[in-house]
Amino acid sequence: MKKKKKKKVSIRRRILVAGLGFILVVLLITSFFGKKGIIEIFRAQEKHEELSKDVERLKQKKKRLAREIEELEKNPKAVEKKAREKLWLMKPDELVIIKEKKGKK
Repeated sequence: MKKKKKKKVSIRRRILVAGLGFILVVLLITSFFGKKGIIEIFRAQEKHEELSKDVERLKQKKKRLAREIEELEKNPKAVEKKAREKLWLMKPDELVIIKEKKGKK
């Protein structure tokens, strides 16, 4: 009679251990690959760093453009220079010489 009881206990114990093992495996898998898993956290950190760099780059560009706007508002020669560079404007008696950039044909 003791053998039957021992067998039942060992089967119950095996089922319990298998169930706990399964739960542990599921928890490990979800902690690595789930929505808020470790891998997703690393991806989010990389994305955050990338976006932070973009924000910093755009802040620098904004400062440069703000300085350029201020210069254009205050200095008429700066307006003339930009008009010549961007719009290819020239005075009636001027001759424009264009240098070809290296590597372009």
